[in-house]
Amino acid sequence: MATNSDYDSGREKEQNGDQAEKMKTKIMSVWNNVKYGWSSKSQTNFSYHTPIWLLGECYHHRPDDPNETEQSAEDDCLTPMERFKRDFTSRLWLTYRREFQQLAGTSLTTDCGWGCMLRSGQMMLAQSFLTHFLGRDWCLYDVETKEQIAYHRQIVKWFGDQPGEQSPFSVHRLVSLGHEAGKRPGDWYGPASVAHILKRAMDTAPKFDPLLNQLCVYIAQDCTVYKQDVINLCRSQRADVTDSRSSQLWCSVIILIPVRLGGEELNPVYISCIKSLFTLKHCIGIIGGKPKHSLYFIGFQEDKLIHLDPHLCQDVVDMRSRDFPLQSFHCMSPRKMSLMKMDPSCTIGFYCKTQDDFKEFCSYAQEVLDSTKHVGDYPMFIFSDGCSLEHQLPQSKKNKPDRLLRVRHLDSEGRPKSQVEEFVFL
Repeated sequence: MATNSDYDSGREKEQNGDQAEKMKTKIMSVWNNVKYGWSSKSQTNFSYHTPIWLLGECYHHRPDDPNETEQSAEDDCLTPMERFKRDFTSRLWLTYRREFQQLAGTSLTTDCGWGCMLRSGQMMLAQSFLTHFLGRDWCLYDVETKEQIAYHRQIVKWFGDQPGEQSPFSVHRLVSLGHEAGKRPGDWYGPASVAHILKRAMDTAPKFDPLLNQLCVYIAQDCTVYKQDVINLCRSQRADVTDSRSSQLWCSVIILIPVRLGGEELNPVYISCIKSLFTLKHCIGIIGGKPKHSLYFIGFQEDKLIHLDPHLCQDVVDMRSRDFPLQSFHCMSPRKMSLMKMDPSCTIGFYCKTQDDFKEFCSYAQEVLDSTKHVGDYPMFIFSDGCSLEHQLPQSKKNKPDRLLRVRHLDSEGRPKSQVEEFVFL
C-alpha cells in the first residue's frame, strides 16, 4: 500500500521533472536566439538606389522622389523605402514558441530547434490567406475596417500554438499530420514534406472553419504543373463558388512546387529565374533556407534574398482573449541573405484567386522560365496542358513503383551520411 510519503515523493519528482523541462526549454531558447544573432538593435542595410522586389511589388527610388532625410512624419507621400518597410512588416511572422500545451504523446512544449520548416510553411500559407481575404495591398499601418481587423485576427488565430478547432494550422495540428506520414514529433522537416503536410491540413480545414472552403492546395508532381489537374481540382472543390469573371465554378488555389536546384549547392543557372519569380504578383514566396536552417524568402535586392526568419523563440500567445496581442506576429527588421547560400532544396508557392488569374499565372511564369533558360539548362519547373501521367495510366499500372534515383552522400571521410535524398528519374 502506498503511503502519503510515497505519494509526496512521487509528486516532488514530477514537479522537479517539469521544472527541469522548463529550464531546458529556456536554455534552448536563449541559446537559439544568441546563435542566430537576434537583437532588437540588429539591422540589415538596404541600398536606397536599387530596386527592391517583394512578392510582386517593386520599390525603387526615382530621381524626383524625396530623400529619407527630407521625409517628415506629416508627409502624405512616403518614400519607396518606407513603403517597402511597411509592406514587409505587414507580412505575418511565425516563429518558434515556448511553453505551449504539450504536443500529443510527448513532453514537448516548444518547437525550438526543430520546427523552423513548419514555421516557414505556416508563413507562406498565411501569406496566401492575407492576399485572399485582405488583398495584396493590405497594410498593417493603414486605417482598418472592422472586417479587416476581424480577418487579420482570424488568420493569426488559425496558426495559434494550441490544439483544437480554432487553430487548424497550429504546430500541434501539423505535427499530428506529419506523424500520420511517418514523422515523429521533434523530427526535422524538409520543404517538400511540409508542402504535403500543408495540403493535408488544407484539405481538412473547412470542417474547422467554413471560410477555409474558399481555398485549396495543388502540389506539382515531378516539377510539373498539370493545368487540367489544377482546373479539375478547383472546379470540384467548391460547388457554391462562382468565379466573378467566368461562368465556371472555381475555388481559389495555392500552387506549391517542390524543386531541387542543384546537388550539394545551388546551381547558379537558376539565380536569375529565382529573382524573376518574385516579380510575379502571384508569388507567395519560397520556403527553404540554408542547410538545416529554414527561412521564408519573400523578395530580393540585387543578389540578396529578403526573408523572414522563424528562429527567434518567443513566448506563446494566449488567443482565448478577443484582443490578444499581435505585435509578436509582425517582424520590424527585414533581413537579407546571399542567393548563393540558398539550399537547393525548396518549395515555391503561388496563389491564384480566379481561373483567369491561373491562366495569367501560367502565361507569365512560362515567360519567366523561357527568358531565364539557357541552352542545355533544365527549367525549374514546367507546365503541361493535360492531366498527370498517373491519371492517364490504366488501372493495372497505377500501383507500380515510381522510378526513383536514391542518392546517399558521403562525408569528408568517405562514410555514408544517414540522410538519403530521392530524385525522380526521368
